[in-house]
Amino acid sequence: MQTKVVTAHIPLELAEKVDALAGRLERPRGWIVKQALRAWIEVEDERDRLMQEGLAAIDAGDVVAHAVVQDWVDALGSDHPVPKPRG
Repeated sequence: MQTKVVTAHIPLELAEKVDALAGRLERPRGWIVKQALRAWIEVEDERDRLMQEGLAAIDAGDVVAHAVVQDWVDALGSDHPVPKPRG
C-alpha cells in the first residue's frame, strides 16, 4: 500500500492523549492517528449519505408538515399518544 505523510499541528493535550493511548494499546502513534482518521471519515461519509438521502426525499415530496411533527412531539409521554408521523 502506498502511503503519504500528512502533517498536522494539534493541541498538546490531544497529542498527549494520543501518546497515552498508543502506550496503553502498545501501538505506534501513527496507528492511533490512522484509526481515528478512518473512523472520523466513515462518520462524515455516513452523514453525507444521509444528507443526500434527505435532500432526495425532499425533492420527491416525501415530507411531513411541521405542525404534524410538533403535535406528535407534544404528545410524547402524555396520556394521549399520537401515531408517529410518516412521510
